[in-house]
Amino acid sequence: MQITHNQQVEFDEFSRACDLVEGYFGETVDDVALHAPVSRRQLVAVLARAQLSGRQRAIEGLTENGEVVYQSNDETLLWLDGGFWNDMRGRHHLEPDEGRAAREVHRRLIEALDGDVSYYNRERDPFVLIERFDPYE
Repeated sequence: MQITHNQQVEFDEFSRACDLVEGYFGETVDDVALHAPVSRRQLVAVLARAQLSGRQRAIEGLTENGEVVYQSNDETLLWLDGGFWNDMRGRHHLEPDEGRAAREVHRRLIEALDGDVSYYNRERDPFVLIERFDPYE
């Protein structure tokens, strides 16, 4: 499956990424999709693409482009500099509403831990890199 013009993944890898974001973000996806002009299915697909791209960028030093809010063996929550979501919209040919909805899912999760820090919302991009997640643990 072609994710971007230079990134290709197997369909089962993309499917696992969709399952991962559905399990991890859970009700937040439902809440955002309810009020956004994108469907839940679209939003899950966008979040899965962001995870796959985020993993690639993590290899290149994702944490060097921002501030780590929280990190564990399972996840890394970051405020990123450098227009991460603008890059995702361009790289994946996302509609503006898709990018805004995906950004909102990440922002809500980070702000739940970091508090409501509205100045970050303008200057930095929220991103949660899911390393692994088992909803049955």
